[in-house]
Amino acid sequence: MARETGASEAGAVENGVVDWTGKPFSCQDCPHQAIREEGRCVLGRICVRDQRAKRIDRFFAANSGVVGDYLEHPYFEIRAIAAKHANIFMLPRLIRDRDPEVRAMVAMRLPRPRVRELMDDEDRKVRIACAMRLEGADLLRMFSDEDYYVRLMVARRLDPDLLPVAANDPEPEVRRTVARRLPPERLAPFAFDADPLVRRQAAERIPPATLHLFIRDADLRVRYVAAERGDIAVARRLANDPDNAVADMARRRILELET
Repeated sequence: MARETGASEAGAVENGVVDWTGKPFSCQDCPHQAIREEGRCVLGRICVRDQRAKRIDRFFAANSGVVGDYLEHPYFEIRAIAAKHANIFMLPRLIRDRDPEVRAMVAMRLPRPRVRELMDDEDRKVRIACAMRLEGADLLRMFSDEDYYVRLMVARRLDPDLLPVAANDPEPEVRRTVARRLPPERLAPFAFDADPLVRRQAAERIPPATLHLFIRDADLRVRYVAAERGDIAVARRLANDPDNAVADMARRRILELET
């Protein structure tokens, strides 16, 4: 038996099969012999003891009946993947799990009323997961988060009527998201944004007649969009722009509108 185990472990090393501690292992002492005999556990492909997440995931997908046995495993990735496959009634015990990856998975699967319990989690991964799930007033509350990516996720999901609360966010990427989602008739204030990419995003969606706000923009990319989309009055004012590309686009726009 010792020779068989040694050969199995040698094969495991050769095939790069190691457990979560980085050590090779064999099937000889596996607690799932019956599962293995049924082909639902295969060394190097479908295995809960493997270090690779895909192989652990395949194991739980094929063996849902044993998922609950791994919700307190010492390896965080096994607990996180088990949480992905576990019955939702098993998940509340993991709300205070010591690892944020596990708590984030729980936040993605719990019913929304229970997700509120994780809104103020110390780890951004968990709060981002909450922002992906929550709605209405709960989601709006998360816009006060100190982490910009949490606020960005809120801006991507918040009802457009509530987005003006994010219009002055200190992070340009958040403001660009707001400019991308607000109704076009509410974009005029973004003509004065400090970031040219935010202004360009607004220029790409604002009503053509309002593009006169961008005629003197310091960034030629913004003026180019104004020349490309503006009404006849805007196009004529940009036909003599100091940048040749903007002026050429404005002249083409004039021809297009006058034809």
